[in-house]
Amino acid sequence: MAAGERKDPYRNFRFRVEVAGIQQAGFSEVSGFDASVSVIEYREGNQVTTPRKLPGLTKYGNITLKWGVTDSLDMYNWMSETVQGKISRKTVTIIAINEEGQDVAQWQVIEAWPTKYTAPNFNGSGNEVAIENLELAHEGMTRTK
Repeated sequence: MAAGERKDPYRNFRFRVEVAGIQQAGFSEVSGFDASVSVIEYREGNQVTTPRKLPGLTKYGNITLKWGVTDSLDMYNWMSETVQGKISRKTVTIIAINEEGQDVAQWQVIEAWPTKYTAPNFNGSGNEVAIENLELAHEGMTRTK
């Protein structure tokens, strides 16, 4: 990149999702992947007005995957196993793609497992695609690229 050349951000509609061991067609939306560290306030006896702020537990938000209904049952079966008490934790990778089709940014979600499945809504007068949702809990997220 030449000096002073503009660097545009990546578009949010160019992405793919990979779930270890599951072959699923494209996803229409991925949301909710975030991380936050709670703050613990601590005041020593000789500190009158201002407490110290210490880092507490790191918390990760649940991720929601949305996709158009097809004949694939892979994601539904993953949730069904969870309902039956067979928790299968998987690595989920979310990959941003640039205009040339190259992978440019990547987030890896660790130890993910389904916590909520939502079947599509149907409407006799509608014309939208039927969408399934799967919410995933996980134990960590890293940006690897």
